[in-house]
Amino acid sequence: MALNYMAVAAINFLAALLSIPVIAAGIWLSTQTDNACVQLLQWPVIALGVAILAVGLAGFVAAFWRLPWLLLAYLVAMLLLLVALVCLAIFVFAVTTGASGRPAPGRAFLEYDLGDYSGWLRDRLDAPGRWNRIKTCLADTPTCADLNQTYATAQEFFAAAWLRPLQSGCCKPPTRCGYTFVTPTYWISPINAAADPDCATWSNEQAKYCYSCDSCKAGLLQNLRREWRRADLILAVTAAVLLAVYAMGCYAFRTAKTDELFRRYRQGYT
Repeated sequence: MALNYMAVAAINFLAALLSIPVIAAGIWLSTQTDNACVQLLQWPVIALGVAILAVGLAGFVAAFWRLPWLLLAYLVAMLLLLVALVCLAIFVFAVTTGASGRPAPGRAFLEYDLGDYSGWLRDRLDAPGRWNRIKTCLADTPTCADLNQTYATAQEFFAAAWLRPLQSGCCKPPTRCGYTFVTPTYWISPINAAADPDCATWSNEQAKYCYSCDSCKAGLLQNLRREWRRADLILAVTAAVLLAVYAMGCYAFRTAKTDELFRRYRQGYT
């Protein structure tokens, strides 16, 4: 019986260790500029990881000290957390489907349209007061300033195939407006200012640029999509492994209880 309970304890400790990649994914998201400004996914992920850690350690203690009531509570709580983890992974996948950008004429980089992204994400950005806070946060980052240090000429900038979505959407006007390049963040004389509402929104002021443009929101959502997909892969793999560990834990717990009942039977207690 002792060996069976030690096996349950080891399995529960492994379940607690599986919280580490979940917590790490949340911390990684919080270090990304766009996620730090938006603050949507990282805290739920971190909270879920901490909950898995706490419940896993509780299950380890319950098995080590042979506390059946606490083990049952652990199995119920871990099942709920497992369901929550799976649901979160599916939800993140669902809201980040589609949208990969469109090539701009005469440019190597891509541009992004807000309508290509999920309504749920767009609604989060448009919540009262949220976008004002987000764009102020983005303006305080070196996202756009980095362009001036990297690209000196129009030819270099137009050939920038690896321009980040956030830079493409927030640091320059849409290509369809027909602005003339001076620097990556300074543009003049639009040829077709009526082609897009963002054409009139663009400003050469460092604190404004295109932070109020729909293209900036689209670039931000594309950045979020890439980062959330990476975090979602970690969540999905962790959920699959945790499911296997949970199944092993249930089997080991049932075996331990069966052995205990058999021992009591042999000793004449039943």
